[in-house]
Amino acid sequence: MNEKREPPSKTILAMGLVVSIAICFLAASIGGFATSSSVGSDWFVELNKPSWNPPNWIFGPVWSVLYLMMAVAAWLVWKQSGFAKSRLALGWFAFHLLLNILWSVLFFGLQQLGWAAVEIVALWLSIAVSIALFYRHSQLAAGLLVPYILWVSFATFLNFAIWSLN
Repeated sequence: MNEKREPPSKTILAMGLVVSIAICFLAASIGGFATSSSVGSDWFVELNKPSWNPPNWIFGPVWSVLYLMMAVAAWLVWKQSGFAKSRLALGWFAFHLLLNILWSVLFFGLQQLGWAAVEIVALWLSIAVSIALFYRHSQLAAGLLVPYILWVSFATFLNFAIWSLN
């Protein structure tokens, strides 16, 4: 039996978007807490960085936009398919957010550049899987994650460069 689900009300849709944004920005806040503990410290300032390392001020705005795009992408998947049909995609996305947090903890919180380099590869792969899973529900949602995987691709090279220079 192929049952068609009722579309959620505008109130439920709005609440879903708020929850999605809250979850993504909670992850951002946890990662940001780990980051802020080190970014102004002597340890971070004295790290050897490649000449193409962006200025510190760029990271906050870029990540804020990316987290918002992630939130909208997850919301679109839920909106399109409902939670029951998108459980795998949204569950994987939640797992990926944990990997996102873990990178900040490893790199900044624990100052483990090598482990962070290994972990960011896992993060990149988890984003690629999220894109593939989201694509099954919403091409727009998958597309909203493309700038994120591009930024994490850059961050992966940067992480490995900083690790090799130190």
